Amino acid sequence: MIRRVGILGGMGPQATILVMQKLLDAVPASDDADHIPLIVDQNPQVPSRIRHLFEGNGEDPGPVLAEMARRLAAGGAAALAMPCNTAHHYAKSITSAVNVPFLDMVALSVAHASERVHAGGRVGILASPAVRKVALFDAPLAARQLTAVYPSDEAAMLAAIRRIKAGDTGLQAREVLKAASEELLREGARVQMIACTEFSLIADSVAEGAEAFDTLDILVAAIRDFAFSTGGTEKQPQKRFG
Repeated sequence: MIRRVGILGGMGPQATILVMQKLLDAVPASDDADHIPLIVDQNPQVPSRIRHLFEGNGEDPGPVLAEMARRLAAGGAAALAMPCNTAHHYAKSITSAVNVPFLDMVALSVAHASERVHAGGRVGILASPAVRKVALFDAPLAARQLTAVYPSDEAAMLAAIRRIKAGDTGLQAREVLKAASEELLREGARVQMIACTEFSLIADSVAEGAEAFDTLDILVAAIRDFAFSTGGTEKQPQKRFG
């Protein structure tokens, strides 16, 4: 039996749809029943993480996320996942609200980065300025003797994210991501995390020479592995993410 996973979604809505598509692509299915059952709370009314964390004038998203987690668990989700990096700042609100596992995209992505970068190395973070402000990746990376490196032009990054949220994935947003990725390369961070699910929509725009991976792909792999793992017996779909 394939285990059901609950998705705390809507942050943003396109990223939630993207993670669902990636999950479909990750499973070599011959019939509908071969796919992973999901319960998706597509809630674009979650208070803005950027306003709360970066601008300091918004409502706390934590209680809303906790209520979403309770609804998903009550609906039969065996584990929860959230395709929004910044919202992982509120992970404790989620884990304290339910008794099912939370597939932590930040922890999983840091573990993946540590497999690619030697101790003492630098990891580039292509993310919302709020991620840098709350140092979301810094301590987990430091625990593995790695240093987080961020682009310097926070205004440009934030403008690009807002442009993508408004449905514009065109040249301007892509140029911002490429310039940020090039800056990280110059700063010695060849391995880079695409750690904003808006940037996941334009992930092919990173600098030439960057070894970039998308934290959303890491989460998709974790959802797939959890769903097909039952009591130590695990099906092994063939498609995997690097």
